[in-house]
Formats: sequence, structure tokens, C-alpha cells
Amino acid sequence: MKKALILLLLVPFIGTAQFKDILKKATEKAATLTKTNSTLDIAVGLREALNKGVTEQVPKLTKTDGFYKNDAVKILMPEELVKVDKTLRKMGMSSLADDGIKALNRAAEDAVKEATPIFVSAIKNITINDAKSILMGNDNAATTYLQTSTTKPLYAKFSPVVQTSLGKVGADVIWASIIKKYNTLPLAKKVNPDITDYVTNKALDGVFTMITVEEKNIRTNLNARTSDVLKKVFALQDKK
Repeated sequence: MKKALILLLLVPFIGTAQFKDILKKATEKAATLTKTNSTLDIAVGLREALNKGVTEQVPKLTKTDGFYKNDAVKILMPEELVKVDKTLRKMGMSSLADDGIKALNRAAEDAVKEATPIFVSAIKNITINDAKSILMGNDNAATTYLQTSTTKPLYAKFSPVVQTSLGKVGADVIWASIIKKYNTLPLAKKVNPDITDYVTNKALDGVFTMITVEEKNIRTNLNARTSDVLKKVFALQDKK
């Protein structure tokens, strides 16, 4: 306001064309600042929504049966071991196959518990380049962006945690037994899958699935917007 008054006072001393040029530049600068602040607000709101997904939904995965009894994220036999599963059951070893599946899910539940700070850090440090288009995107646009931007570094940090968890819950011993049993069967094609890699990827998928649940909730349920930032930012989405 003060700058505008100063400009008006200076009008008699500067040419009309020069004044218009100064006024145009000031208007453009103000528009740029407004646009920048709006983008920053949206980025902050999206980060908060993702963080809410981690703090509200991901803990559900860390409980006993958090993966195992959740059909949306339950870890089943690796694709290359579906034949192993069927063969073991035909040979009367259904309990061993069931124990193997449960062990994978127990490892994921334990690993996610230990690695939750990794996901919080990833969200905190993520750079959201096209915040407005993400906000105006589909129900999981922010989660998809997070997944695309952070999966590789998250995998590198998460994989050792999964490996430790496999040992902690005894999944490594169970799976060694499964593979050994299967490989000794007549005409069985030898298998040796990377269980750590498999569980790491499936556990990451599970985390992103649960973050998506919360993002969709925030986008569609006004009561889920529990802060001023969430209310302000996602109100813009409501107008699209």
C-alpha cells in the first residue's frame, strides 16, 4: 500500500509511459509472489496429507496380522513359488506352506514398525515440483508421486530392516526348510528366490496402499482435514 502511494506521488515527476511500465512490473511481481506462496502452501498441504497417511494408517500394518489379515496388502507366495505352494499341499505339507506365508507377513509387520521413521523422513524431504496438478489429480495422486519419487532410496534403507526382521520372526528358517523340502522332491525344478527382495517390495507396496487410503479420505471427507493447512489446501481441490 505504501509503495502504491509513493508511486502516485511520483506521477507528476515521471512520464506516463514510464509510470505504466513501473506499475506493470510491480503488478507482475505481486502476481508471481502470490503464485509462489500458493504453490508452497499446496506443497505443504500435500506433505501433511502424506504424513497423516503414515501416522494414521501405517501403524495398522505393524500390529500382529496387520499384513496377514488385510486382504489389500497380504503377502502371498512369490509368483515363481506358486507351483511350490501347490506341490507342498498335494504332498500333505499344507501347514508348512501356510507357515511360510504367515512368516513373510510377520516379517513385513515387524519391518514396517522399525522403518516408519524412514517414510516420515522421505515425506519431509520430498520436493513436490508440480503441486497444483497433483492436488487437482486423482484420489491417490500425491501417494503415486511419493512412490515414484522415493521408492529407490526407500528400498535401499528398508531392505536391511526387512532382512533383520526375517531373522527375528524366524521366516528365514521356515523358508529355508520350504525350499529344501521342495528341491528334494522328484522332478522338482530347483528354486532359490530372494525372499528379502520380495518382502521388501511387497511391504513397500503395503505402505503406499495404506497412505492412499488416508489421502482418499482427506480428499473426500471434510472431517479428515484436521488442520488449517489441510482445510485450506484441499478446499481448492473441492472447487475443481
